[in-house]
Amino acid sequence: IKTPLTSIINYANLISEEECSSDKHKEYAEVLLRKSEHLKRLLDDLVEISKATTGNLDVALAPCEAGVLLTQAVGEFEQKCQSAELELISSQPENKIMIMADSRRIWRVFENLMNNACKYSLPGSRVYLTLTEDNGEALFIFRNTSRTILNISPSELTERFVRGDASRSTEGNGLGLSIAQSLTALQNGKMDIIVDGDLFKVTLRFPII
Repeated sequence: IKTPLTSIINYANLISEEECSSDKHKEYAEVLLRKSEHLKRLLDDLVEISKATTGNLDVALAPCEAGVLLTQAVGEFEQKCQSAELELISSQPENKIMIMADSRRIWRVFENLMNNACKYSLPGSRVYLTLTEDNGEALFIFRNTSRTILNISPSELTERFVRGDASRSTEGNGLGLSIAQSLTALQNGKMDIIVDGDLFKVTLRFPII
């Protein structure tokens, strides 16, 4: 599937770079490119989640400082939150908290959760990213206020191709939370979701070393 899709994207790129005879032709070329790239992301996500759920994804666990991971997430997404009219608020303890994780895989989890927050939060609200510890576990807590009421259960949200609200018009594919949950489990962690009205909260739990 990837080979013909790559060809479609390449030709879509060539069409978009050509001088078009009309604005309509230019518009069609841009839509073709955008949709083909969206299809490629969907295919990549499907491959990743298939590998993750069957245990065929390489995971290299190593000691990681949880506070550094949180700080990196804040630095990466602060501007994106501002562009979405969101205030990103973070907090973490002063003491160092170490966990075993694959830095690349856990970053993918953070990326999925923060992208969801930027896409679906109520403009003018706050996104909270917190690190704390409890009973020998490091807890990464993501909280945001949804722009719509989340009339769906946490278990349904982690099913593939399911999004919290059917009216969402963004180009998400409903795989982000499922991928995040699978990748967290592969790193001996646990992901919990709480939905309360328009409050959305995800907690990632990892054993402290």
